[in-house]
Amino acid sequence: MLLLKNVRVNLNNPNEVADVFIAGGKIQVIGRKLEPALPNLEVLDGDGKTAIPGYIDQHVHITGGGGEDGFSSRVPEIQLSDCIRGGVTTLVGLLGTDSITRSVENVVAKTKALRSEGLTAYCLTGAYEYPSPTLTGSVKKDIAYIEEVIGVKIAISDHRSSNLCKQDLIRLASEARLGGLLSRKPGLVHIHVGSGKHKLGLLFDVLETEDIPIQIFRPTHVGRVFDDAVRFANLGGYIDFTAEEESRKSAQMMVKAFEQAPVERITLSTDSNGSMPKWNENKEIIGMGVGQITTLHRTVKSLVQDCGVPLSQAILPGTATVAKALGLANRKGRLAEGYDADLILLDDQLNIDTVMAGGVIMMRSGSLIKKGIFEK
Repeated sequence: MLLLKNVRVNLNNPNEVADVFIAGGKIQVIGRKLEPALPNLEVLDGDGKTAIPGYIDQHVHITGGGGEDGFSSRVPEIQLSDCIRGGVTTLVGLLGTDSITRSVENVVAKTKALRSEGLTAYCLTGAYEYPSPTLTGSVKKDIAYIEEVIGVKIAISDHRSSNLCKQDLIRLASEARLGGLLSRKPGLVHIHVGSGKHKLGLLFDVLETEDIPIQIFRPTHVGRVFDDAVRFANLGGYIDFTAEEESRKSAQMMVKAFEQAPVERITLSTDSNGSMPKWNENKEIIGMGVGQITTLHRTVKSLVQDCGVPLSQAILPGTATVAKALGLANRKGRLAEGYDADLILLDDQLNIDTVMAGGVIMMRSGSLIKKGIFEK
């Protein structure tokens, strides 16, 4: 049990402070001057800090991505401390270009490990390639029978993809939807969008002739295809932007999207631990970067400080909106009674001070309390 004292929970009224009583990993009561007389109650004084929900990052290469520049370019897997420093308390793991030296089995195992370390973690089957690599031999069976798997990953408009055709995407989406229906999961098709000539054309072709709900498809990295993404969102689909290393650039892109598409259809993720290869006009690799999970909060911070977006709106793409998109809106993405006690405390400069996951303090006053089993 934990009592969090004197924190700002109403982002629309920064002068108002409240107490938050947490028990059983849930927010039990939010009120003023709470004084429960309970044994073994831990009290943490928030000292007027601002509380926001823990971030939900739906695009994390938890086993590491990369490999486009040889075996030495395989990115290391993510560690618990990386997630905590970034304020991410819920994530979705996935594969990328490399599904040869990495596997769905690896991703599922790492997802289970992150759960045991205190995070809320899910994952996707599949990868860039088609037919999709799976654990059971079937996309719909992976989704239906493997607890952690909530959808499938695929790539389009990218020279590293399998260049699947319309019928391939229809078949894949149909499998994902059926697996989702049978297991009461989102059954989503998470789509890496490259910088290819066709942009989201394949998606629009499918939507024009088929009855598959648009909400099944989740294009990501959509800053590369901004106009197509806006069109897709205005048709009722979710669009996912990638938080870049240059946080101001990402924030400006988000502001532009807020102006042209429904805010409730816009999400933000990091591509953390994925490779960020740089290609020349001949698709020859000329450089390599690595995605960082801390870019999500840095983009939120830039939205507020550089672009003048209210904090209450700036956090939505990484909290309430993505929670709804992943079918978690009844327990994640908000600070409310009955919701999971995933919280971030921000200081006056909007730096992450304290992080809680499931009511457990993971970081306090900028110092890590909990690390992964092999972290020093």
